[in-house]
Amino acid sequence: MGRVAGVSAAETREKLLEAAAAAFESQGFEGTRVADIACGAGVSNGALYSHFGSKGELLAAALHDRGHDELSALFLDDPGHTALDLLVFLGRHLVERPPEDGALVIEALVAARRNEDLARLMGEHLRERDQWLTGLIATAQVDGTVDSGLSAEVVSRFCLMLMLGSVLLPASALPAVDVDEWTSFIVRLSDALRPDSRGRPDPKPEPTPGGATP
Repeated sequence: MGRVAGVSAAETREKLLEAAAAAFESQGFEGTRVADIACGAGVSNGALYSHFGSKGELLAAALHDRGHDELSALFLDDPGHTALDLLVFLGRHLVERPPEDGALVIEALVAARRNEDLARLMGEHLRERDQWLTGLIATAQVDGTVDSGLSAEVVSRFCLMLMLGSVLLPASALPAVDVDEWTSFIVRLSDALRPDSRGRPDPKPEPTPGGATP
């Protein structure tokens, strides 16, 4: 594999991903050349292509690499966290996220409209996220944390739409909301997923003989 002398293939790959993310965020996908990324990572174009087949692969890999850090850290630091803990954690930070945090996602979504290979890679990335969240929620339904009567796929899709929406409509574009009030709202939403009867309509009373109801 193409690499700098004394640097492992894994380290070279990490340098390329860091350089790619920085270039895409500052210059955009269309404005970034492969040579810019290679130069930023301190490797040759040939070394870059020994790790990634195209600029689109680099963007998808950089997005994938970043996207899992926050999710993984939450569970690695404390495996006792539940699925609802994760959803509240992510939801709470949607209004606090710096605008630059979503730049890479926006570049990928825009570029995917014009690049079939990138659209395919982005589809794979989003499906992987969707499957991961769906599996997490389904597991929570088995252990009783989340209401088993809900569709895990629907809950996952709602969460993804909320997260993507927060990137496309950053908090800085609108008047700020109180973080504590936002957190309270997210907690209320997560409570609706719990397997209990709070907030649900009372069941209809059984009719008594003669058609009357008690």
